[in-house]
Amino acid sequence: MSGEFLRLLVTDYTLRTVTLGAALLGLTSGTLGAFAVLRRQALLGDAVAHATLPGIALAFLLTLSKAPLILLLGAAVSGWLGTLLVLAVVRNTRIREDAALGLILSVFFGLGLVLLTRIQKMPLASQAGLDSFLFGQAATLMVGDVQAMALLAAPVLLLLVLLWKEWKLISFDPEYGATLGYRVRLLDTVMTSMIVVAIVIGLQTVGVVLMSAMIVAPAAAARQWTDRLSVMVGLSAFFGALAGVCGAILSSSTSQLPTGPSIVVIISLIVAFSLAFAPNRGLVWDWVRQARNRSRLRLDTVLGNMMLLARQHEEADYGHKAAAIGALSGGRIGIEARLRELRREGFVEMDRQGDWHLTAKGVARCEMIVKKWEP
Repeated sequence: MSGEFLRLLVTDYTLRTVTLGAALLGLTSGTLGAFAVLRRQALLGDAVAHATLPGIALAFLLTLSKAPLILLLGAAVSGWLGTLLVLAVVRNTRIREDAALGLILSVFFGLGLVLLTRIQKMPLASQAGLDSFLFGQAATLMVGDVQAMALLAAPVLLLLVLLWKEWKLISFDPEYGATLGYRVRLLDTVMTSMIVVAIVIGLQTVGVVLMSAMIVAPAAAARQWTDRLSVMVGLSAFFGALAGVCGAILSSSTSQLPTGPSIVVIISLIVAFSLAFAPNRGLVWDWVRQARNRSRLRLDTVLGNMMLLARQHEEADYGHKAAAIGALSGGRIGIEARLRELRREGFVEMDRQGDWHLTAKGVARCEMIVKKWEP
């Protein structure tokens, strides 16, 4: 199966082009999306994606051309203007960022829909297919489209590498960066512009409506696995590219299954898996740790009660029946299993009369518990 797919990837023009375009989209959006998530600008991706729509329409109206580079440049200019408007509103008014994002998103997207409707009614044969930018149409990608995407992505990724220290600084402590003399506001604008480019790259593949998921989801998944920025950015890029490739494969192997939504579904599954199984933050491992801690607490409670009973007889290893230990530990249910577990750990032992005793190791454990619990 894998051999057949590799053969098709080399020989099938459409599959090869779509897979390359989807991988490039995932790589770029995942890389820059990590900074958007860390800077708490997840909503910015949604606003910018919607703000690109009037730029696409205006680029077509001015040139009457559907050349991918022209339309993507129009989208980039429109998205960038929308971003500057958001920043201007936040800095110069009392409107909060989320409200400003919602306002710009609605206005630009509404303007874009009006222009697209106008274009569709024009007596031009070349206007067909512009509405595919709403939800994406990866199957129509051509080599020229992928080249245009690469042309936009290359300088952005290069700038990311060259100014890595600066991006790290403004992502975690922009105030400290300002005290060091860095032009934080300019850097912030440049980073936002780079995110605009990442969004523009994916418009033809996943569309305006779904593009925000490709900015947020890979970074959200990567954040669950690491606390290091470099590792997070690398994982985010990998998850984005993996979702792009897998979405393209899934779409090509199933009829009537669009590529854009398939990519978003794949990256959503990656996020769900990361939320559940990531070692440090995964919900499943967190539940396992909590269950283990509860079990340890119950065992330590039994040890403490055995020590309390033994001290009443002034002998640390004085034995008691399981029923007596269970009565002091909140009930007899499960006490036998807990005592057997403590015996496996070497903390208690049972004599021939069926009495349970603390071992020397158990006494030492009890003393450590008392010290830990003392105020």
